[in-house]
Amino acid sequence: MPIRILVVFFLTCLIGGNSVAEQDVIVAVREVGDGFFVEATVKAPVSRQTAWEVLVDYDHMTSILSNLTASQVARRNGNTLIVRQEGIARFGLFSYPFQVEREIRLEPMQRILTRNLSGSLKRMESEVRLKPSGNGSPVVIEYRAEFVFGSILAGLFAVSFLNHEVEEQFQSMLAEMKRRDAQLVSGASAQP
Repeated sequence: MPIRILVVFFLTCLIGGNSVAEQDVIVAVREVGDGFFVEATVKAPVSRQTAWEVLVDYDHMTSILSNLTASQVARRNGNTLIVRQEGIARFGLFSYPFQVEREIRLEPMQRILTRNLSGSLKRMESEVRLKPSGNGSPVVIEYRAEFVFGSILAGLFAVSFLNHEVEEQFQSMLAEMKRRDAQLVSGASAQP
């Protein structure tokens, strides 16, 4: 009997832990034609400034996202960036090495538009919007993207793979946002 209680307790904690994370990041993926459409909503209990700074910190993105091995702004022309990234996306036994060059257009504190110029994906376009949910916090991040893979194998696992990757990436960025926001708050409270 005590083992049964421990198992029920463990499962309750496990399910309870996942439901909190699922409330912060919600991802939906669906197949559309030869591609896949991804929508995600992220509730970020941080300032809009902090959320923006993490989302556009391309030169330091390898310390935020574990699947990246390289990330750098190659060129900048006003609010238009050319960013080069490479890494390995993993999902169970499946791994997908990637190299991309992206054009990123910034509408500061509002929107990020991204499109692949070259790389492992046949096509990728995305839009990120920052919206206050009232009283300035939490910030709601809305993400929409379309992916077309160049590999048949990648396309076979795309729905589960994209769901996992997008959720994992936004969870990592959310953790970094919270870390930076906490540093700001602790730094401000230490001021005389």
